[in-house]
Amino acid sequence: MTGFGVANQPLTIGGKTMASINVECRSVNGRFMDLTIRSPEEARAVEGAIRELVGKKLNRGKVEFRIHIHREQAQSASTTNVQSEVEKRFNPQALAELSAMAKIASTQISNATPLSVADILRWPGILLEEEIGATELNEAIMATVGQALDALLASRQTEGAALTQVILDRVQTMEAIVNKVEPIVPQAAKIYQEKLTEKLTALLDGIDAQGRTIGKDEIADRIRQEVVIYGTRIDVAEEIARLRTHFQAVRSALAKGGPVGKRLDFLMQELQRESNTLGSKSVTQETSDASMELKLLVEQIREQVQNLE
Repeated sequence: MTGFGVANQPLTIGGKTMASINVECRSVNGRFMDLTIRSPEEARAVEGAIRELVGKKLNRGKVEFRIHIHREQAQSASTTNVQSEVEKRFNPQALAELSAMAKIASTQISNATPLSVADILRWPGILLEEEIGATELNEAIMATVGQALDALLASRQTEGAALTQVILDRVQTMEAIVNKVEPIVPQAAKIYQEKLTEKLTALLDGIDAQGRTIGKDEIADRIRQEVVIYGTRIDVAEEIARLRTHFQAVRSALAKGGPVGKRLDFLMQELQRESNTLGSKSVTQETSDASMELKLLVEQIREQVQNLE
């Protein structure tokens, strides 16, 4: 089933937006589940979790996720007070502690070298951590993936509702064909038997397989027996009954909801089989035409079934 979903979410740490995460996902028809994830190296750690999440929500189709991480760039000096921004990157408490320790050291050690700017910048805790932690990043990615997946499911659900209606319309048309042809089948079979009996009786010359001469009444009786046997072979009452059962099964499967693709695949095979049998047993143009129309409709439904979950 085709569908598309997209989600975008900022990653904020300490009140500051550090990055923007964008996830796009799309799905197309497929009999089995085929998931592809395209992501930057820093998102590789969550691919297993993404596959697990998608596996809980989708059962079939070719699905692709694209994950993009855009890190926020510092604003230019023309629009931002550079000194103010730089000051925000220092830890005031750590600076005060380092300054106090430097004063104490200078009084205790007469030849102590004063700290350089480089020494201060390298001191642990002086600069506030601006790097994105793995935990925060992974959580943000999974949250965004979840939003995109929900959008994809909503898209597929909308398409599924439309496809369901198309399939139900086809089933209704098939049922109308069966309703039309069913009343004429018994009478058509009876007429065929009578014509066949008359034709065979007229052709026989009164000699059986053993060379015996037999009367016309006995000939007619034997022919009737064979024709009755043949008549049972061309009876399509069971095929029509099974067709109706399969129609109801299709409606029930669609009404139940959830993954129905494989179930409908099987039902289409059964409908095709009964439609073929109806054609092979046909003794009238009406039943032959009905069989052909049914098979065409089954193929149309089968094409739509491939789009369902």
